[in-house]
Amino acid sequence: MSYLFNDKKFFSIMLKLASPIVLQHLIFSSLGLVDVMMIGQLGETAVAAVGIANQIFFLASLLFFGITSGMAIFTAQYWGTKDVNRIQNTLGLCLLMSLSGAFIFSIVAILFPDRVIGIYTTDPEVIKLGSHYLQIVAISYAATAITNSFSVVLRSTEVVKLPMLVSVLALSLNTLLNFGLIFGNFGFPELGVVGAAIGTVSARLFETILLLIIIYSKKLPVAASLKNLINFQSLPLKKFFNTTIPVIFTEIAWSLGITTYNLVFARIGTESIAAFNIANTISSLMTVIFIGLGNACAIMIGNRIGAGEKGLAIEYGKKYLLLTLIGSSVFGVLLILITNPILMLYKVSTATIIFAKNILIFMAFSLPVRSLNFVLLIGILRSGGDTRTAFLIDAGVIWSVGVPLALLGAFVLKLPVHWVYLMVLTDEVVKLLLGLKRFFSQRWIHSLAAPA
Repeated sequence: MSYLFNDKKFFSIMLKLASPIVLQHLIFSSLGLVDVMMIGQLGETAVAAVGIANQIFFLASLLFFGITSGMAIFTAQYWGTKDVNRIQNTLGLCLLMSLSGAFIFSIVAILFPDRVIGIYTTDPEVIKLGSHYLQIVAISYAATAITNSFSVVLRSTEVVKLPMLVSVLALSLNTLLNFGLIFGNFGFPELGVVGAAIGTVSARLFETILLLIIIYSKKLPVAASLKNLINFQSLPLKKFFNTTIPVIFTEIAWSLGITTYNLVFARIGTESIAAFNIANTISSLMTVIFIGLGNACAIMIGNRIGAGEKGLAIEYGKKYLLLTLIGSSVFGVLLILITNPILMLYKVSTATIIFAKNILIFMAFSLPVRSLNFVLLIGILRSGGDTRTAFLIDAGVIWSVGVPLALLGAFVLKLPVHWVYLMVLTDEVVKLLLGLKRFFSQRWIHSLAAPA
């Protein structure tokens, strides 16, 4: 333990980077929990409709995450050499790719909402409510693409507080608007699920505008001119796409796998998908700290590799893994303790509550494995430029292990949703074993910041 806690420099940098990210995600998850609880007052149908509609945003946001993660590998290493010019060029390419993806998702969601929702469920009321919600929320996808691009590149330049503060303000606005528009408070009309969609869109647009105003008024490193944003000549494009495309494909394959899980849960029944959405929202309160650790790990390791300090990058990786193991074990116990009090706040059927409780128990016991995988694959392998191996582990295992087991459990064995979820967790164990083997081989370190 002294190996971990006696390194004051490591902890100083880690806390500086991780704390704002953790706080941002904690507030996001807390307010997301409040939103789901508000929608939960409308019953299982509303919870299922919004949860399924948000699967499209989930797919879009993971595409954005794949693109921005690929960019961040480079920008973190460029920041290690203080190459601001190429950071801005990379940001421009990131925006171009993210906005292109946002446009495609928005068009599909706006023009064919009933068909999209119908992939997940045959319940006509869920399809109707989900379609209304999806058409409105799809307007905000472009704003999310812009916000994510600037926020991730900001973090890779060690500016982590600004994205957190702006996100907190936007999420707070979202919660207030939802409270007003769902139930008719503050003089707003009572719009139910449609009100939740309007509140979400308004908050995301506010977040984007405020972030850009602050970035350019303060002339931060990412305050790029249009000329720099569209100039890609200084970038090592072949190396760039060889590294980034596996990240994007990973997120696409992984997100489609997770979407398949949700489709399976929804096909089991409306109560099952409602229970999973509730459990997942509660569980996210415990996973936020490890998302923060994974992001901080990626920044620190990327900066050290960019600066030519590979030995220190390996040491940082070991310390992050140990810290994650200890922390996730503690938070797994805490998740079990808060399960009953939070579930009592939902106005849903007894069967939904029972399903959600059982899923949460499995989520609590699997938290260390899931958290270690995030830090290993996102924080270490990707930041080291080892994106092809990360793709094979992440995307390969979910489709060769997780999805077949989900289909087997639901449609062959016809098990309840919580047992199907337990079978799915097998893929996390396989990922962990493969990820640890790759980390200790030390073959994941690749310097990408050399001049083009």
